[in-house]
Amino acid sequence: MFLRSNRRFKDGKEHRYWNIVENKRCAGGKVVQRQVLYLGEINDGQFEAWYRLIEAFDEGSRRHRQLALFPADREVPECADGYGVQVRLDAMELHRPRQWGACWLACQLYEHLELDRFWSARLPDSRKGTQWRHILQTLVCYRLIDPGSEWRLHRLWFEQSAMADLLGADYALVEKNALYRCLDKLLEHKTALFDHLRQRWQDLFGAGFEVLLYDLTSTYFESAPPDDEDDKRRYGYSRDKRSDCVQVVIALIVTPEGFPLAYEVLPGNTADCKTLRGALRKIEAQYGKAQRIWVMDRGIPTEEVLAEMRQADPPISYLVGTPKGRLSKLEKALLALPWQAVRQGVDVKLLPYPSPSAQEQELYVLAQSHARIHKERAMRRRKLKWLWARLKQIAAMELTREELLMKLGAARAKARAAWRLIDVEVAPDDATFSFALNRDKLRQTRRREGRYLLRTNLCDRDPAHLWQFYIQLVEVEAAFKNLKDDLQLRPIFHQLEHRVEAHIFVAFLAYCLHVTLRAQLRPLAPGLTPRAVLDKLAAIHMLDVHFPTTDGRTLILSRYTELNTEQKLLVKQLKLDLPSQPPPRITAPAATPEHAVTQQM
Repeated sequence: MFLRSNRRFKDGKEHRYWNIVENKRCAGGKVVQRQVLYLGEINDGQFEAWYRLIEAFDEGSRRHRQLALFPADREVPECADGYGVQVRLDAMELHRPRQWGACWLACQLYEHLELDRFWSARLPDSRKGTQWRHILQTLVCYRLIDPGSEWRLHRLWFEQSAMADLLGADYALVEKNALYRCLDKLLEHKTALFDHLRQRWQDLFGAGFEVLLYDLTSTYFESAPPDDEDDKRRYGYSRDKRSDCVQVVIALIVTPEGFPLAYEVLPGNTADCKTLRGALRKIEAQYGKAQRIWVMDRGIPTEEVLAEMRQADPPISYLVGTPKGRLSKLEKALLALPWQAVRQGVDVKLLPYPSPSAQEQELYVLAQSHARIHKERAMRRRKLKWLWARLKQIAAMELTREELLMKLGAARAKARAAWRLIDVEVAPDDATFSFALNRDKLRQTRRREGRYLLRTNLCDRDPAHLWQFYIQLVEVEAAFKNLKDDLQLRPIFHQLEHRVEAHIFVAFLAYCLHVTLRAQLRPLAPGLTPRAVLDKLAAIHMLDVHFPTTDGRTLILSRYTELNTEQKLLVKQLKLDLPSQPPPRITAPAATPEHAVTQQM
């Protein structure tokens, strides 16, 4: 280790910022620098203190030898003269505890999807020995286990994990510039990856692709808008309630089981209704024409695109939610129709409806879920009760007109749905207001709670199947939730557009590992989540057991800790085989334990 300074001129003055840096010798003699600590600006006394401390860490030379081990209280036999080593068992020490279990499981999932084979053909090692495929695997496993920035991976996480042990690599995998350069190599293989994943979903889980779920989300950037007008980071409708930030839109296609097939990154100002036509063309170009059913929420399809889907050869089937305004338009016709039970607690009404073309027919399905009715009514009552109490509090306050309007605006923002059920009238000249419950709106809201109107051209399908198709849209919503929360798609630290997209690409790969684990857990226990399993196995650590020898060297055995009952049960249920413990290492007489050479015993 050594001190390194960076100079910067600010306000006409030179500033020196100091770092403690460590040289890491990697395969092929390459040396990579790792920043250990950032010290900032330090005075001369502080510099001398750090310098004396760092000088104590001296790296020794390395050499390879074949050795035989004997306890310190036993003489080395003549047959082992020259390569026998006596080990002091009573001086055993434990070093470098690092997280192993979750890393090992993530690597198993990665290999289960054959992503190692896929990327080995597309990311060959560089002439300098940079292992791009292992760098990508490290990025993906990091995103799955403990997501964060590439800088955190470089500086902190990799050293605290056993990824180097599992991949048979060294610190060169997370050299800072290599992490960023790896991102530059990914996007050109996106289409090939989608083909590969489709085959793996089918081979591993028998997934079908006749029903496709399509939805969109957005992710924002807490940064200034880019100067490039062609950059995808734009202001638009924010699903995260951050309209003050630029964003990109992500369109995702998954199967009803939640297996992702494809995604696309779109400009942040892209309207939902402008995306479906492109998605249809991409899927048809990649997988060919077929009888597919597209399930979408309201706001995505337009009348023009639905007409194109009906007129396609072969016709493209769809099942979409409809805006509330269409329910008002068809309410009278639907009132006269009887309810049909499709399953316990779920009823539907079917209304055949001619499409604009006389040769085409559509079907409207009004579905109601009794459980959903109870839930939405409880939510509405809670919000309405809060708003009514808040309005009473505001009415009793002595406020100026401006203060009154601000408090009413805050109450409205907190309970918008309940606000629509109350008529509020503010006096034109003074700071008073009146409010009353609008019972007509309340009755209309009660009639529609727990009900939703669907539109489809699958006129001959069982209504129970149609309802089942639609509620599977929660799989897309779950995918977005996992990407944003569990895999921490945000915040995005990159400034270059192609690296922003590569960051999303890595998060997509991590989500594929997450889905694979979830599919393996589903037949075992519905309530067992991938995050729970990763957290359980993350408690398995690897550490280095040091045994000093009588000749001044150190024998090092890297061992993962014994699994407890819960961990053994999970590994057995997932049908995984634990690997053998790594081979021993021994240091040369002048070497430190951190720079031991590996010797097969």
